[in-house]
Amino acid sequence: MYRPHRHRPSVVLAVALLAVGCGTVAGCRPETESSKPPKETAMAFTLTSPAFEDGGRIPKEYTGEGQDQSPPLEWSDPPEGTQALALVCDDPDAPVGTWDHWIIWNLPADTHGLPRGVPTTDTVADLAGAVQGKNGWGSVGYGGPMPPPGHGDHHYEFALYALDATLDLAPGADKGALMQAMEGHVLGKAELTGLYSR
Repeated sequence: MYRPHRHRPSVVLAVALLAVGCGTVAGCRPETESSKPPKETAMAFTLTSPAFEDGGRIPKEYTGEGQDQSPPLEWSDPPEGTQALALVCDDPDAPVGTWDHWIIWNLPADTHGLPRGVPTTDTVADLAGAVQGKNGWGSVGYGGPMPPPGHGDHHYEFALYALDATLDLAPGADKGALMQAMEGHVLGKAELTGLYSR
């Protein structure tokens, strides 16, 4: 005749406690890290240029020593929910402090790049009326690199922002006004850096 083990009731109790969950048992974790669903990650969002590599030298034609036209840019799909894009290019190495070279916003969300030589006009008809602001020289549109001679490499930082809304900002606004208008609307940011020296 089978005789139950004298410790069997305690084993049954332990199994029962585990079956109903261990949230009330001190020191017990209801689920391990591996059992949790994976956390959502931000969609990859990259900015590149066919004219130069990230961290590479900007060709002379896109500088104040050359044709002073904006370089071509390309980017991957922006994050879901993007309604518009804004681009800022500046030089944090300028002797007088960060110098703004290009500010453009309300680029359509379905665009995936900018051609070389974007017109230096308040709005750009070929870009669905995208709006441009003032650069460090006080003029609208792109102004190419023109660092002081013998000053070493300057870093020209292109930052593309994915926004959840179009911006109600008048043409000719400066970068400070743009950054303020974008506050609370940024879904993602892609960056590209080019170097130039004279």
